[in-house]
Amino acid sequence: MTASAFDLTGRVALVTGASSGIGHRLALELAKAGAKVAAAARRTDRLEALVAEIEAAGGTALAVAMDVEDEASVAAGYEAIKAALGPVDTVYANAGMSIEGLALDLPADAFDKIMAVNVRGVFITAREGARRMIKAGSRDTRRGRIVLVASIGAHTVLPGLTAYCTSKAAVAMMGKSLAREWARQGINVNVICPGYLETELNSDWFSSEGGKKHVQSFPRRRLMREGDLDPILLYLGADVSEATTGSVFTVDDGQSL
Repeated sequence: MTASAFDLTGRVALVTGASSGIGHRLALELAKAGAKVAAAARRTDRLEALVAEIEAAGGTALAVAMDVEDEASVAAGYEAIKAALGPVDTVYANAGMSIEGLALDLPADAFDKIMAVNVRGVFITAREGARRMIKAGSRDTRRGRIVLVASIGAHTVLPGLTAYCTSKAAVAMMGKSLAREWARQGINVNVICPGYLETELNSDWFSSEGGKKHVQSFPRRRLMREGDLDPILLYLGADVSEATTGSVFTVDDGQSL
């Protein structure tokens, strides 16, 4: 594809979970591709630094305090974005969490917390975005874009992460279901299942002996690189992905093989 395939000029993109990891990088890359970026998370101090970095590079961004577990917080976030940047037409529901623990030992409230963030939070984020896109009255299939970030845990057993994998499997089916429901409303919904890449949340593990052995179990014996998700994430937000909806993409460097 040419660079124009990833041109998001004119788009207003919301990224949840933008304070670190995939969401942080995604916000930077969306801004480089021309989108106005609303970076959302609970930790607004980190968001302010991210926004400053985007603006210093000539981009446009807004820090939005948003708790995806709180329906009112999500709705208020969308309204704040509309007032500052314009209506959101591109949504990346990236916020997520994990609590390690074998199923026999995992407290029920920990299970509930994972589901509240990873499933309910993703649903609310996508639904509130779709409501506003539909209300705008546009059936232009070049415009409405919603991308749900799942994990290879959606289809591959990750030992000690039963609740997490269950939540991500739900996200994968949610994406397909929402894509079908909103197909005639001009909204594309797709799902990304990333493999392991080093982030703030897992760096301690992958620097440990156990983590190093884990990496050696992958077919290519390496973690994914920071930018490996950029092309598919930008593609799914761009006009060129007009005919792509209801798809679940695994990008994992073969880790789940």
